Amino acid sequence: MAKEPTTRNDTPEPAREWKLDTDGDGLGLDDFVNRLDSFQMLRKSTGADADQVLTKLGATSEIDREIVLQLGAKRPLGHPLRFEEAHGLAVRSLEVLDRNGHRSIPVRNLSFLSPVVGFLVQIVTQFIVRSYISSVIDDMYRMYERREAASPADWEHLPMLTRARIHTQRIRPGFKRSKLALPAFLFGGAILSPFIGVVQSAISSLNNATVRLVLLVVLFLLMSGVSWVLVKGSAVARRRIQLTAEDPIKALYQVIGRCGNPPGNMSTVFAVVSLILTIFSLVVVAVGIADVLT
Repeated sequence: MAKEPTTRNDTPEPAREWKLDTDGDGLGLDDFVNRLDSFQMLRKSTGADADQVLTKLGATSEIDREIVLQLGAKRPLGHPLRFEEAHGLAVRSLEVLDRNGHRSIPVRNLSFLSPVVGFLVQIVTQFIVRSYISSVIDDMYRMYERREAASPADWEHLPMLTRARIHTQRIRPGFKRSKLALPAFLFGGAILSPFIGVVQSAISSLNNATVRLVLLVVLFLLMSGVSWVLVKGSAVARRRIQLTAEDPIKALYQVIGRCGNPPGNMSTVFAVVSLILTIFSLVVVAVGIADVLT
């Protein structure tokens, strides 16, 4: 008997679930979908039934369990009625962060060096902030694109998701501007390490022990200054990312549902690099002083 057509009304159906295949034609697809459905029903259980279903699906760890949970999510959006609000807030937060993330970073008590050091700190902050924005907008676009492709053609919220994907595609280039800085690993390894090696060799070649000692102290102060700039810039970037965009992006991912964690920022990487530079400069100075004394 043909199914009677239903008239569309304004009442949402947030609990609607889609079955990939329910005609019982014996395809392997039915068996896989049934196992996913069984795990979804038992996922809050810690008993043997849930473990048995996981074993049949090939899951043997907590990460495997999370994979099965994400795979078994039938709806393209976990909370479609809140998606437009979450998407709009996320885009607005990226706009505000892009405009203000590296502005007006005060560096006090350094006399005439304050403007120069402030500019260097701003470069580090700008790189971290823009790297974060670029990774977030890329991840958002990929997520919308894939969820749109996985949506049923008659899904009532599909136009909303399509519109968000199109708008994200349009604004994506504007959020991926030049970062005007060097990556942390390049700054710490490919440039500074050879430079320090050359300077150390030049200092070691000098005959005057006093001059060598003074130059070693200057090198140590320079490296300490670079380390401080990296720490200051990463701290400012981390604080402004947390203040502006971190919570709205997390909220968007919660609304989408079963999509993993949002991208992180590089502030921790820069802090680690600064620590490495500090230790390295201490070793260089200690070796140089020992060489002078001997």
